[in-house]
Amino acid sequence: MRKWGEIVLLASIQGLFSKKSKKEEIETLVIQAKNGDKEVHHGLLSSYTPFMKKTASFVCKRYISEQDDEYSIAMFAFNEAIEHYNSEKNASFLTFAHLLIRRKLIDYIRKEARRKEVSLGQMRSEGEEQDAFTILESSQSFEQFTAAQQAEERKYQIITYESLLKPYGLSFDELVKVSPSHEDSRQTAIQIAQIIAETEEFYEILRTKKRLPMKELEELVEVSRKTIERQRKYIIAIVILLKSDLHYIKDYIKGRIS
Repeated sequence: MRKWGEIVLLASIQGLFSKKSKKEEIETLVIQAKNGDKEVHHGLLSSYTPFMKKTASFVCKRYISEQDDEYSIAMFAFNEAIEHYNSEKNASFLTFAHLLIRRKLIDYIRKEARRKEVSLGQMRSEGEEQDAFTILESSQSFEQFTAAQQAEERKYQIITYESLLKPYGLSFDELVKVSPSHEDSRQTAIQIAQIIAETEEFYEILRTKKRLPMKELEELVEVSRKTIERQRKYIIAIVILLKSDLHYIKDYIKGRIS
């Protein structure tokens, strides 16, 4: 039986030669898990434990450990995401999993709020009774509540992205300004960024020296040094995004990574 480490190594090797994106790699593993590969399934649950905890912490606005009920809910939701993910209908798998985890946790939080309110109501006099859950239901629908959570998370991810860009002398606003105006130029820049993000030695040069591995790139891509330098800021910003877990922002370039 294959070991999870061997599967990850194989995926990495395939990525180097086929330029397969991380998004494609995880979706390939998800398909294998859906088709009954228990080793891959277990490996996904194990590898993405930090992702589950981080998502649960964001929804619950507090640190979530593996001993918390909220973590168990997040894990079951991630497992459900594996079973129901459809690449033709859904966004990236991690975005789909994130949304499903949040939906399950919000359901749990609302049920807990109702249960506590009912218990509290039993101790009140009849005239003082009021159901906070009912008030929530009448003031806004569940869909509106979820939309508000999504908007909050998008705002959070933009702020986080800015903090990641800052050490490189970049900002989110500047990224908008330096974005190539032509689609083919953007596609080329994104592909160069993907090569850097997926090649450890290239990424290490960028991370430690805050510059692109120009000499190495010139030997790999059929793009002039002048063009790479002109798109330098945009390429660096995309590399930083690809190496992050900012799934909402990543979806903006979904379909351009190949």
